[in-house]
Amino acid sequence: MKIVVIGGTGLIGSKLVAKLTEHGHEAVAASPNTGVNTLTGEGLAEVLTGAQVVVDVSNSPSFERAAVLKFFETSTGNLLAAEAEAGVGHHVAVSIVGTERMPDNGYFAAKIAQEQLIEKSGIPFSLVHSTQFFEFARGIADEGTVDGKVHMAPVLFQPIAGDDVAKAVGRTAVGSPLNGRVEIAGPERLRMDEFFRQALAAWGDPREVVTDPHARYFGSELSEQSLVPIDDATLGTIRYLDWLGSTGK
Repeated sequence: MKIVVIGGTGLIGSKLVAKLTEHGHEAVAASPNTGVNTLTGEGLAEVLTGAQVVVDVSNSPSFERAAVLKFFETSTGNLLAAEAEAGVGHHVAVSIVGTERMPDNGYFAAKIAQEQLIEKSGIPFSLVHSTQFFEFARGIADEGTVDGKVHMAPVLFQPIAGDDVAKAVGRTAVGSPLNGRVEIAGPERLRMDEFFRQALAAWGDPREVVTDPHARYFGSELSEQSLVPIDDATLGTIRYLDWLGSTGK
């Protein structure tokens, strides 16, 4: 099966291409680095020739509200049009658990816009909603740092390893289109402030973690279940401290 991975040279994309190739599929990494640009349309028709499935794990280079919305609307619009022309039978996109619960968040609003384009395209689709990746934990801590202290809300948090994300996305890609969503999360559910206390201790980071109910997550104030699945989710198997010990990240 030919599966084109948009964003295939990035964090999740590179893992996904490797896993699909291991299972005997023709997995093609598509990104500006390989001559495929979804913003301009360059290389799309060529790379999609003969493709049965397209997986979009691309991301905006800017998280500024207007820029990220423009990226996902333009990129997804061009991609879906090219897929329709090529006769692609399954479009898979990775999104975020809780997008609809934080419409004030510019990035989440852009992902909602992307999902709406996919749902209205007429192309059979699957949406994989994931919780936050382990690989982004340090960036989240830095974003929450105020005056040298890491401010975190005491809300539920259930991050997932990038390898577990790639496995789940791969299974979805080779399966029948859901024409809906599946949610994935890590195996451990903790309070966000407690997770980061444990994480910073494991990193050897001396910053104090402050429990702050009004701490913002990339500009948005969180409620108890903003970032975790509310209904059933597919859970990964890799625990954070085990992942940290094996990767050193």
